[in-house]
Amino acid sequence: MIDLPVTSLAAIANGLLLLLLTYRVILFRRRGGVVMGDNDDRALAKAIRGQANAAEQIPIALILMGLAEMQGGNALALTVLALLLTLGRCMHGVYFAIHGTPWRLRFYGMLATLAAQAGLLLVLLVTVLT
Repeated sequence: MIDLPVTSLAAIANGLLLLLLTYRVILFRRRGGVVMGDNDDRALAKAIRGQANAAEQIPIALILMGLAEMQGGNALALTVLALLLTLGRCMHGVYFAIHGTPWRLRFYGMLATLAAQAGLLLVLLVTVLT
């Protein structure tokens, strides 16, 4: 059995966030009777983009995290990066989910996400090279 507690908890938290963003898209689609695309509905387009961005960013971060954790990467560094990733994804998701949220939340959420991914790349690289 492979024990990956940091990656597992990060996957649970970020998976829940992705599930909520997906549910929001489904609600918008049902409300507007939209089967495909966004039907020029700006709120639906924004919800779709928020869900899609999470679907694009979360998997690679979890793959990097899992690889680093499996190879004995620093648990404290991985925990901090998992928290940073999750915070960033939540900030980004809130911008797309709540109308009127300042764009800075999206910016800082993406910044945190990218910083976490860069940190995960670094931890994995150091782990592989040592």
